[in-house]
Amino acid sequence: MTASPDLGTPRAASPELLRSVFRQHAAGVAVITAQGAGPVGFTATSLTSVAADPPLLSFGIGTGASSWPAVSEAAHIGVHILGEHQQELAATFARSGADRFGPATSWRTGPEGVPLLDGVLAWLVCEVVARVPAGDHRIVLARPVVGDPAGPGRPLLYHQGRFNALRD
Repeated sequence: MTASPDLGTPRAASPELLRSVFRQHAAGVAVITAQGAGPVGFTATSLTSVAADPPLLSFGIGTGASSWPAVSEAAHIGVHILGEHQQELAATFARSGADRFGPATSWRTGPEGVPLLDGVLAWLVCEVVARVPAGDHRIVLARPVVGDPAGPGRPLLYHQGRFNALRD
């Protein structure tokens, strides 16, 4: 069997290959929040709906992330789907060392004490049901307990290492 000329040259599996392949995958942008000694949060493109019955979702977080200690202990987390108007918010929550809950971030304390961001397309407060080891990350499984899907706007996407708006 010969390789199709359309497929290019295969490369051995590596962290860089995985990153390169997933740069081609457009993903929605979410911010995950939790309450630790103070509010914490991070930008995630790994958010996935796992099951409808019972409702479950998942996301990945690196064990070296500044938010991991709080997420590793939190009984509840917040999930926020960002709109295309929130590129700066996404960048703030993605930037190491940023003052994520400083004056530029509009937020409030929500159900179960979870920090909730204002102006998002949708949000959920979820009960953490499992943290599954996966290499240098953990896959967090969570069950939504309350939320609101009715925010204004269109979703923010992440593709080729940049935040993008959805195009018709």
